[in-house]
Amino acid sequence: MKSITIDGSQRESVGKKSTKALRNAGQVPCVIYGGDKPLHFSAPELAFSKLVYTASAHTVVIALDNGEKYNAVMQDIQFHPVTDRILHIDFYQIFEKKAITMDIPVQVVGNSLGVLNGGTLRRPYRKLRVKAIPSKLPDFIEIDITPLKIGDKVYISELMNEDYSLVHPDNMVVCQVRRSRLAIVDEVEDEEEGEEGAEGAEGATAEAGADAPSAEGAAPQE
Repeated sequence: MKSITIDGSQRESVGKKSTKALRNAGQVPCVIYGGDKPLHFSAPELAFSKLVYTASAHTVVIALDNGEKYNAVMQDIQFHPVTDRILHIDFYQIFEKKAITMDIPVQVVGNSLGVLNGGTLRRPYRKLRVKAIPSKLPDFIEIDITPLKIGDKVYISELMNEDYSLVHPDNMVVCQVRRSRLAIVDEVEDEEEGEEGAEGAEGATAEAGADAPSAEGAAPQE
């Protein structure tokens, strides 16, 4: 998985007054959990743009001004309710031999046969919870929808991998191709045309039979 480096400064004071001063200066107060004790630091708001405003998943290297570096993942983020500015971010420190859980994006590839025939692709989950050691975390989970026909579904059990586990029930549907109203209308019209064609053929046969002379009528009279 790709990693983003964020340069920050360790915070000595964590009171409300100092936190407000940091935000006024364009800094975001942050905390790293998961180590021996919580570590408070701050970094410019712009430093988090590639981490926050993206659909991709990333791990983070937090490089502090004292020379220390911490590998972490973003655990929680708070935004201002009006301006949407970042108010606070919580990170969780990660270790190479310890498994962690992250939300990983789901990407679909290919052209579904069912969609080409008028069905609709439904994707109720854009991300999935994945558990693995940091080096085994995928950038995304890929699903090839090419063979999916109308009514077909992809379950969690079909996405199992040796490198990681999915923290969801095996029978959970990740995506499916559902029958659309357009496809139903097309089918009904096709059926009606088929019935009309059959009735027309029967009518033509009956009419031909009415015009043809019967065996009795064709026999000469004595």
